[in-house]
Formats: sequence, structure tokens, C-alpha cells
Amino acid sequence: MTLLDDNTPQLLAAAAAQAEEATAAPKDEFTQALALQDSVAQTVKDSLKNMDLSDIKDVVTGENTLLKDGMKTLWDMTVSFIPKLIVALLVLWIGWKLAKMIKRAIVKLLDKRNVEASLKSFLTSLVDVLLKVMLVFMVMDIIGIKATSFIALLGAAGLAVGMALQGTLQNFAGGVIILLMKPFKVDDYIECGGYKGYVKEIRIFHTIIQPFNGRTIIVPNSSLATTSLTNHTRQPQIRLDVVASVAYGTDLDYAKEVLREIIDNDPLILKDPPAKIAVSELGNSSVDFSLWMWVKTEDYWTVWMRIRENIYNAFREKGIAIPFPQMDVHLDNPMQN
Repeated sequence: MTLLDDNTPQLLAAAAAQAEEATAAPKDEFTQALALQDSVAQTVKDSLKNMDLSDIKDVVTGENTLLKDGMKTLWDMTVSFIPKLIVALLVLWIGWKLAKMIKRAIVKLLDKRNVEASLKSFLTSLVDVLLKVMLVFMVMDIIGIKATSFIALLGAAGLAVGMALQGTLQNFAGGVIILLMKPFKVDDYIECGGYKGYVKEIRIFHTIIQPFNGRTIIVPNSSLATTSLTNHTRQPQIRLDVVASVAYGTDLDYAKEVLREIIDNDPLILKDPPAKIAVSELGNSSVDFSLWMWVKTEDYWTVWMRIRENIYNAFREKGIAIPFPQMDVHLDNPMQN
């Protein structure tokens, strides 16, 4: 479109002519104003003569404006982005299914190789996370978000991200330490930090423990790797300690024979090492026997739940008194004084 600025030669010529006239013959102010008005009018007339009327139409109707160009660009971007979005969603759905299939295949492979359950749960959890991260980067690349730009952004915010993920990285390192040092494994009964129960899974960042009440306890791996814990089932045999009390005046040898008979009649109590029976304490109202019995780890709770019942029934049948707290009160008659 030809604008007034394109008529610079005409303007310069008009200005030169005006300067010559002013130099040649000085005029009064009225005459000079008329001459300047005529010069401007002539310049505008020449510009309109050279202007393309189609350009004026484009300006009036809004053609070739920045808004129209921006809308066209936005439309082109939207049309080109929708297929990418559809492909990205399709890849995400298929990739998610493939990740699950690969995870199941790895589990079957580890089962076939008789891999330890704790290591199996850790590896499957790690593979699952890695596959999903790779899938996210793939989808980002399809949409048009370059992974290099994303990594550069993470690098720029590395300090903040590192501080935010400090606990998570500690848990991951704790999981690796647990797998390498093996303080416990899946199905072990452990006690740590006030929590106790059977280990059900060892994952990348945490361990799942299930107590007898059926609840689920999720403990960070960093706590289990850096805190003292008790593993009740690490050894194939474990000692069961039970206290049996009899009343004062009871024949202790006879009571020992009854207790020994109870132990010998229980098939789950091991003969080697032999059980120990000894008086452990003379209480306020009872004589306490300590019974040390060795059982297989898997039989511990079975014997624990029935041995006390067997002791009670045997004492009642044999006439051995089971004491209970009691207090003798003596009253003095003040009248006798």
C-alpha cells in the first residue's frame, strides 16, 4: 500500500520551491500562510492520485490486519496440534498397557528364577517407575515439548528440586541398602519404631508391614535402613518364654513335673535344644516359673496361643493352686487397749 511517506520527493520539491519563493521575494504573513496551505493541499492531492484504492478498501474493511494474521496463525497451530494430541493420547494409552504387560512378564520371569520376594517386589516397582517416566518423555516429544528443554529446565531448578526430593532420595537409597544388607525380607516379622508386623512388600521408597490386626503400615525405607529394628523370624528356630505362677506352699518339684509333662506332650516344642524350667521370681503372692521352649519360627504363634491354656487346665486337674493378688487386713480392737 502506498502511503504519504512514499511521496517524500514531492514533499521535498514543494519545500524547495517554497524556500526559493521565500528567498526571492519576501512576503507578508498572510501571503506566506496562503502559500503554505496551497503547498500542503497540492501534496495531499498528489498522494491521493498515486494511492491504490484497493489498499484503502483493505484498511477500511480490516483486511491484512494484525488481528486477522494472528487468528490465522492460531487456527493453523490448532489444526496442526490436534493430530499430535490425538497421537500422544493414543501412545499414552497403548504405552500404559504395554508397561503393565512388561511388568507382569518380569514378575513371571523372576518367579521362574526363584528370585527372593523382597528383591522381586523392589525390581518390579523400579521397572514400573522407569517405564512410566520413559512414556511421559515420549508423549512430551510427540506433542512438541522437547525433552532437552525439559531437562534444561530441571537443571536450572536443580537445587530446589534436590532439596524437595531429599527425603525421597534417602528412601530410595534406604531401599537399596535393605536389598544389599538384607536385614529382613518379605514374610519376616519385624519390630521397628513402635511398629511391628509381617513384611509384605519392599518397594522403591517404602516398605509395607501388616500387623495381626489386618491394618497396613507404610514405613519409609530410610527409617528401616538407619534405625535399629528387631527381626523375630530371621532364624529358623526361636525361643518362646512363658511365665507360670503357683501359690506359696505348692510343692515346687511336683509343679515342675506337671510343667515338664505339658512341654513333652506338645509336638511343636523342639526336644533339641531342650526346654528349661526354673523358678524366676518370688512375687508378692506367687512363685513364678520361667519356661524357655524352642520352636520352629513358623510354629511360634501356634504354641504361644495354646501353651498357657494347657498350663491352666493341667494345674486345675492336678490340684495346683493358681494364685491371684490378695491382701490380708487385720483390725485391732481399740477397746482392748
